[in-house]
Amino acid sequence: MTLLPTTRRSPWPVLLLALIIGLIGLILFFGGAYLIYVGGSPYYALAGLGLLATAGLLWRGSVLALWVYVIVYAATLIWAVWETGFDGWALVPRVVAPTVLLLFVVATIPVLTPRLGNWRSALVADAVIVVLVAAIALILPNPHTTTYAGALPPAGPANAMSDPSLWHAGADWPTYGGSNSARRYSPLDQITPDNAGELQRVWSIHTGDLPQSSFAEGKYGAETTPLKVGNALYLCTPKNILISLDAATGKERWRYDPRVSDDWIPYTAACRGVTYYNLPGVAPTELCASRIIEGTLDARLIAVDANTGAPCETFGDNGSVDTKVGMGEVEPGMLSITAAPTIVRGIIVVGHQVLDGQKRTAPSGAIQGFDAVTGALRWVWDMKQPDLNGPPPDGESYARGTPNMWTAASGDEELGLVYLPLGNSAVDYWSSERSDVENEYATSLVALDVGTGRPVWHFQTVHKDVWDYDLGSQASLIDFPAEGGSVPALLLPSKQGDIYVLDRRTGEPLTKVEERPAPIGGVEPEERSPTQPHSLYHTLRKPDLTEKDMWGMSPIDQMVCRIQFRTASYQGFYTPPTTSRSSIEYPGYNGGSDWGGIAVDPGRGIIVANYNDMPNYLRLIPRDKADELGWAPRGQARGEIGGAEGAGDPQAGTPFAINVNAGWRLPFTGLLCKEPPYGGIRAIDLKTGKTLWDRPFGQARTNGPFGIPSMLPIDIGTPNNGGAVVTAGGVVFIAAATDNLIRAIDLRTGEMLWSDTLPGGGQATPMTYEVDGKQYLVIMAGGHHFMETPISDELIAYALP
Repeated sequence: MTLLPTTRRSPWPVLLLALIIGLIGLILFFGGAYLIYVGGSPYYALAGLGLLATAGLLWRGSVLALWVYVIVYAATLIWAVWETGFDGWALVPRVVAPTVLLLFVVATIPVLTPRLGNWRSALVADAVIVVLVAAIALILPNPHTTTYAGALPPAGPANAMSDPSLWHAGADWPTYGGSNSARRYSPLDQITPDNAGELQRVWSIHTGDLPQSSFAEGKYGAETTPLKVGNALYLCTPKNILISLDAATGKERWRYDPRVSDDWIPYTAACRGVTYYNLPGVAPTELCASRIIEGTLDARLIAVDANTGAPCETFGDNGSVDTKVGMGEVEPGMLSITAAPTIVRGIIVVGHQVLDGQKRTAPSGAIQGFDAVTGALRWVWDMKQPDLNGPPPDGESYARGTPNMWTAASGDEELGLVYLPLGNSAVDYWSSERSDVENEYATSLVALDVGTGRPVWHFQTVHKDVWDYDLGSQASLIDFPAEGGSVPALLLPSKQGDIYVLDRRTGEPLTKVEERPAPIGGVEPEERSPTQPHSLYHTLRKPDLTEKDMWGMSPIDQMVCRIQFRTASYQGFYTPPTTSRSSIEYPGYNGGSDWGGIAVDPGRGIIVANYNDMPNYLRLIPRDKADELGWAPRGQARGEIGGAEGAGDPQAGTPFAINVNAGWRLPFTGLLCKEPPYGGIRAIDLKTGKTLWDRPFGQARTNGPFGIPSMLPIDIGTPNNGGAVVTAGGVVFIAAATDNLIRAIDLRTGEMLWSDTLPGGGQATPMTYEVDGKQYLVIMAGGHHFMETPISDELIAYALP
C-alpha cells in the first residue's frame, strides 16, 4: 500500500514542531554554508536543507515529512560513524539531538496518516528507537581506555630506591610530597585492592575558614595536603590559619591565625601545605625545637611551635619574616606564597606566586633562602642581578618581572641541591622585552646550591614561552634504572605533557630529548624559537586537534565550534598567539601536568600521572582596544573584572592585552568545544616510559549544559587539579576531578575499587599515614572556584573498619 501525502491543515502541535525544525534547519544551513566557505564539513548545510524540507512538509501536513527526515537521519548516522567510528562521546552531538527530533517526527504519524496510524503504533515505534539507541550506546567500546595486557613490574621492597631526602614517608607523612623527593609514595600496605572497598569515614573536622566577605566570595581553593609527624597532623587553611589535630581522632590540638587580610587574596585563596622542621641538637622539650613553617598570602614566613602553636619568638620578628623586603612596591594580591616551603640543609627556600598577566613591572621572581632557625636571610638569587646576595641597596629592589617559582620545590640533602620549577617572565603572552637571562631561565628547572643560592644547572622545557607553560609540578627524585645499577635522577612533568628524565647532579637528560620544528608567526615572528624540545621518553599530550574533534550538546553548537576551529590560527602544538584572529593553544595552560605533579612507586617502578586534556582559545588585544575596554591591572584578587586566569588580563606595559577562553567554552551552554575526555589518569613503566594503562578520569555526574549537573555516573574524563598518592599496598588514592569524589584505584589495572562523595571539591592531594597499626587516608574537601566545585571547610579521614 502506498502512503500518499495529505493536504489537510496540520494541528498546532505539528505546526509548532515544524517551526522548531525549520528554525534549526535555517541555523544549520546558513552556519553550514559559512563552514563550507572556511573549509569545513559540508554535512551541516546539507542537513539544514533536509530539515527545511521536513519542516515545510510538516507544515503542509504531508506524511512525506517522515520519510524525508528518516533519510536525513540515516545519512547523519552514516556520516557520524564515517567521521568518528564508534566513539560514544564523539557520537553524542552528532546523533543524540537528531534522535530526539526523530522521536517527535515519528509521533506525528497518527496526525499525518490517521487512516493508517494510531498513537499506540507511534509510541511503540518511539520505544523501539529509544531501546535500540540505548543498547548501541551500552556496547560501544571506549577508545580512550588503554589496558595493559601483561603483568605489572613486581613489587620490590619499600626502600628499593634510596630516598636522598632528610624526611621519609613511612608511618608519617612529614613533607608536602611525602618526602623532599616528592614521590607521593607511602610504604604502607594495610589497604589493598582486596579490601579498599571497605573504607569508611572515621572522623572529619571543619576548619571554620570559609569566605567571610563579598571580596573573598568565589576566590577560595583549599588545596591543602596535611603533614603527619608522630601523633599529630598539621595543615593550613586557605587564609593561612595553622591547625594541628590528633592523627587518630581528628581532635584539635591547637590553631594559630596569622590574620591575613582579604586584600591579599590573589587569584585564589590557597595554601597547599606547611613544612615541619626539627632543630638539630636541641632538646625536644625546648620551645620551637620542632616547628611548623608556612608561607602566607601576604608573603610572610610564619614559624610556630609544633607542640603548642605558639609563635617562635626567635624566628624573625616574633615568629614572622616578611619576604617582601627588597621587592619594592608590592600591591596587595600581587605577591603571595601558596606552596609549602622546602627546607634543605637548614635553609628555607622560598619563591612567590606573582599574579599573572597584570603588568610587565610585576614584583620580582627572586628566590630567597632563609635560616630555618633564626629566619635570617642567608642568600637571594636574582637572575638579573647575580652578584646581589642579600637585600638590595636602599631605594632599589630585586629585578622586577623576572620568572618566578609559584609552586613547590624538591630537594636533595646529600647533594645540597634544591630544584626550582620556574614559571615565565611577567606577562605570559608577549616576549619582546625579556632579557637574555630571562629567556635563558624561564620555564626551566633550576638546581641551586642551597649553601650559596647560586645555580648549578638548569634545563629548559620551552624556549621563549608565550603560552603560560610554566612548570607547575614538583620534580620527583628517583634512582633511574641503568646498566650496572642506577643513576641519581629526577622526573620532571610539564604542562605540555612531556615527562623528562634528568640526571639530578648535572641536569643532563638520561632519555632522549629532541628539538623539533615549531610554528613561526604571531605578532613577534622574530621572537619565536624555530624549534622546541620534545621528550621521547613519555608524553601525556594527545595528537593535534582536527575539526572532527569539536564537540557540543547538539549539531548546532558543534557546528559553532567547528567554525571557531576553522577561523582560528592553529598550526598545531606551539601555535603563537596573534591579534588578527583567535588562536588555539593545546594543551592549555592547566596542563598536561599542573601543581598536583606525579606519584612514583619506587618498588614496582611505576609512575602514576593524572593530567588535563583541554585547549585554550585566546587572542591578543591591541593596547588601545584594551584601554577602551577598561582592562587595567587587577591588583587585588583580579579586581572586579573576574573571570578565569587570562580572561581580560591587561599585560600593562606591553603593546597587547590577552583574552583567554580557558578550556575553550561555548558562551551559551558552557560546554567545552573539544570532545571528551578532558582529563585522564595513566600508569607508566618507569624504566621504559611505556604506558601500562590509561583511563578517562572523572565522572559526568556534576557536569552538564547550562551548569546543570547531569548526575550521570559515566567516566567522561573531567578537568582535574590535585595529585595522586600511591602505596605499597598497590592502591592509588586521588580526588582532583570535578565530580567531587575521592577514589581508590587498583594500581594493576586502573579500575576504581572504591569511592566516596565529598562535601566539596577534592582539589587537593590526599595523604596516608599510620597510627597504632591502623592506616588512615585524609583528604581536604575544600573545593575550588576555578574548577567550579563546591566550597567546603571539611577535612575527612578514612580507614578500614
